[in-house]
Amino acid sequence: MAGALDGVKVVDFGQYIAGPLAGMLLADQGADVIKIDPPGGPMWQTPANSTWNRGKRSIVLDLKQVDDLSTAKDLIGGADVVVENFRPGVMDRIGLGPKAMTEANPSLIYCSLPGFASDDPRARVPGWEGVIGAASATYRRDNHGDAGDRPIYTAVPIASSYSAFQGVVSIAMALNVRQRDGYGQIIEVPMYDAMFPSLGHHGLTVHDPNHVDRSLRGIWGGHFQCKDGRYVRFGGTGNQNFRQFVEAAGIASWDAENLTNLERLLDDKVLASEVQKRAKELFLTRTAQEWEDLIAEAGSEGSICRTSQEWFEHPHARESKMVVEVDDPSYGRMLQPGIAARMSLTPGSIRRPAPGLDQHREEILGELKAKPSDGGGAADIKDNLRSALAGVKVLDLCIILAGPTLGRTMAEFGADVIKIDNPARDSTVARHNEINRGKRSILLDLKSGEGREIFWKLLEDADVVAENYRAGKIEQLGLGYEEVRKRRPDIVYASLNAYGHIGPWAGRPGHEQFAQAATGMDRRFGGDNEPMTQPNPVNDYGTGYMGSYAVALALLHRQRTGQGQYVDAALAYTAMTLQSPYMQQFEGKQWDEPKGQDALGSSPLHRAYQVKGGWVFLGASETDLERLASVPGMSGIDRQRGDGLEHGLEERFLSEDANTWVDRLTTAEVGAHQVVMNSHSLMTIPWVKDHGLSMTRDHQEIGPVTTCGPAPRLSRTPVQPGQPAPKPGADALEILQTVSMGEQFDDLVQRGIVRIDGVAAG
Repeated sequence: MAGALDGVKVVDFGQYIAGPLAGMLLADQGADVIKIDPPGGPMWQTPANSTWNRGKRSIVLDLKQVDDLSTAKDLIGGADVVVENFRPGVMDRIGLGPKAMTEANPSLIYCSLPGFASDDPRARVPGWEGVIGAASATYRRDNHGDAGDRPIYTAVPIASSYSAFQGVVSIAMALNVRQRDGYGQIIEVPMYDAMFPSLGHHGLTVHDPNHVDRSLRGIWGGHFQCKDGRYVRFGGTGNQNFRQFVEAAGIASWDAENLTNLERLLDDKVLASEVQKRAKELFLTRTAQEWEDLIAEAGSEGSICRTSQEWFEHPHARESKMVVEVDDPSYGRMLQPGIAARMSLTPGSIRRPAPGLDQHREEILGELKAKPSDGGGAADIKDNLRSALAGVKVLDLCIILAGPTLGRTMAEFGADVIKIDNPARDSTVARHNEINRGKRSILLDLKSGEGREIFWKLLEDADVVAENYRAGKIEQLGLGYEEVRKRRPDIVYASLNAYGHIGPWAGRPGHEQFAQAATGMDRRFGGDNEPMTQPNPVNDYGTGYMGSYAVALALLHRQRTGQGQYVDAALAYTAMTLQSPYMQQFEGKQWDEPKGQDALGSSPLHRAYQVKGGWVFLGASETDLERLASVPGMSGIDRQRGDGLEHGLEERFLSEDANTWVDRLTTAEVGAHQVVMNSHSLMTIPWVKDHGLSMTRDHQEIGPVTTCGPAPRLSRTPVQPGQPAPKPGADALEILQTVSMGEQFDDLVQRGIVRIDGVAAG
């Protein structure tokens, strides 16, 4: 079946995770991805290469050799996209850098995914996953930790994945631009920069203490041990159908009014403690499976905390196609993560398993001979573009984090995004200050006929509708895809949810923590004891990016054909992709990745070490041992192996402070960084503020607010953070005027169809 990227040729120089993953996400959508590996194959030999390189063609090139370097240049000369994730300057030194290649091929989109940005003082530091995680406060114990706290390593490669996610979103946006004017551009999405959007509310500060966000605090919830010793994740943010759960669980005799009175529980620590104690006792009365079934029956939110291995065999994982079977030439029958961004008319597909090394050499070289590059030449590009999505209008009906992140991303790339919130939904718009910047806001009652009529008027010139309602709810309002496309056949309609739109769990509600519990993330982070939630809400924001990727691809398809379509993404799809280094099931598979709250890294050369007054993360490979031994204080370390190497490093690191070790190691070009243990201090680093990754701006009514800024850098159509999130409902009059309804504004407010006061920015 047709893919949105059919006919797009990608040259993929990626190694380790970020580059290969980006190449996979492009190949899954139909791109012809040529994977260039060095002699000897990928720099990281791992079964995960069977996932990251699926759908690609392979050629081996030694870029130190003149002939192979010339072949690489010819491939780039005929390509649409280049993906690489080396340190800044590496590709320039061999003549394959972004400036030279885009001058030679003006239609080229060149995407770099380095560890640190080209203008970051740490640009030459090897950007190992753990080094970037340490630099971006990923291994903190809480938001207010200090340098002496013991870090907690997560095996989920958040930095690499988020760089890949935002990289392919940027590529898809740049392809939209190129479809209009024929020219490519240079993209850089550093792993370090890409981590900031994953922080989300952990990086947010409302500086006025009188304005506190209480909008996502649950009544009670967490990980609960059950009768059979297993754990269930229940409750927390949202608590969908909580009263129904109370009745189904047979605890109506509890003070139900107190249990569901959020404000009282938040203010009464004694009551909160008593309810949590009762909840723990309650869950011990049934098995985990019994609780999961009961919670689902009540329409509430909950999941057994499964291992990833268990999730691979779960009926929903299979039927939803978030787990797919691939006949891999190296490992045989293999289960892998499915397609993360899905579309109705141009569905993604895994067109072939990962190739053997150099499998397509003759084929690729033959194509070059048949159609040699003309060498291009510098172009006189007249940049009249303000942004990639100038002129695109988005109606954002989403709540909480994932869906609004899609809308925010559209706004960053230049779309006019109208955020439509329910005026009767509690008293706050959850996380408003963080996820609704760059948008215009209206509080509109879509349950009323008049409110829906306003929506239909707004739809008349809209390009995208985005929603993440619980299954069936948007259809009950008469605003589902089928109804919308009757009025706008070319609409791109995006729908995000927890578990996907097909399969037995498609109708179940869920938030971040439940996708983590179901797919194994909690068990991976918590270990064999009590499960633990990952440090950042990575499925929420990641799903927002995967939804944005699907929308950008659908807009590209619409430019070419005039057709709109339905696109979807889900928290659990994203969870599979985030865990892609481990999400392969095959005969002989060993589930031996690092896990648990005591983990400090994945190997002696990729872990955190205690130093005087703090911690340093070391990132190196076996080939770096000789270089490591040349560092003052590390003499002889190259003669040690296994436990001896780890113990030797532990002893040596204790002799100096973090600054000394980082300076020594990075001077020797060994990866290292002090472990940042406080997300708020991360947001105050001068370089971070100067580059817009931390922004403090005045918001209506509540004064200065610090939030994370966008990470991607595009040379021709740069992203913009947009205006601070407005007071909820503040743009209602202006929005109504655009559909010639401004004169009805006062009447609509008086009757509650539109609301302008009384709803806080959560």
